[in-house]
Amino acid sequence: MTRAPLPPVLVLVGPTAVGKTALAIQLAERLEAEIVSADSRYLYRYMDIGTAKPGPSERARVPHHLIDVTTPDQTWSLAQYQTAAFAAISAIHDRGRLPILVGGSGQYIRAVVEGWQPPPHAQTPELRAELEARFSSEGLTGLVSQLRELDPESARSIDLLNPRRVIRALEVVLSTGRSFVGQRRKLPPRLSIHFVGLSLPRQLLYARIDQRIDAMLASGLLEEVRGLVARGYGWDLPAMSAIGYRQIGQFLRGECSLAEATERIQRDTRVFVRRQANWFKPDDPSIEWHDVSRVFADELAAALRQRLSR
Repeated sequence: MTRAPLPPVLVLVGPTAVGKTALAIQLAERLEAEIVSADSRYLYRYMDIGTAKPGPSERARVPHHLIDVTTPDQTWSLAQYQTAAFAAISAIHDRGRLPILVGGSGQYIRAVVEGWQPPPHAQTPELRAELEARFSSEGLTGLVSQLRELDPESARSIDLLNPRRVIRALEVVLSTGRSFVGQRRKLPPRLSIHFVGLSLPRQLLYARIDQRIDAMLASGLLEEVRGLVARGYGWDLPAMSAIGYRQIGQFLRGECSLAEATERIQRDTRVFVRRQANWFKPDDPSIEWHDVSRVFADELAAALRQRLSR
């Protein structure tokens, strides 16, 4: 008896600013697809410019999922995201369409395509409160140093600019004595995963990042951050520590000049790009890499149509 083929999912990965959003929309239009965001910052309402979130006109062209689903004072765990992503993917398949999982948050993508199971450990409220208090008073530096000392495996894997990830990893290793990442189990979903990676020579990518940051500032990033504060969202919230928001906050509080804040955004974005590369490597045989400056949506869509039909 022949088994039915597994439902397909196209996964589009690559560093920030490489052009994933634009190409994903073009592919979705050609492949009768819908987009599922795998960007941890797209979850938050009111954070549009600094996250380079797809705008209303882009989202009108193709259905998007897992964008603007919560507010900056609410945190979504990796498990919450994973559950919501599986639900979106299933609903898209039920409509007879193709899900395209797109984003630069490597943990989010791996959690979905590999079926990560959370470490078998309950949260410890007192320890969590202590770690959060340390973050509020000292910042991330001390917590990251402690994580590197106690759990170097997790320190190499998680986003060290994300306070929630760092605090969770420390919480697990301090309470169990075992690595947060090392306790992670996998239960791969019954999906046919097709990876496409977008790349660009590093110096061209850095130039594109700088241009994007300039465009964000010109489009009103300062006003967006001021608006978040006016809504009551405090600087100590994990969402407000995202790249761009943290540095503009330093400027607004008088801790640096706007030029210094801009340089810090550029620097931290480049660091983030190098971390992203750890999740999706050029020699990974499961990923079909394309130089984004040489890829054309019509040709790639035609090739993908054949690949997905096998």
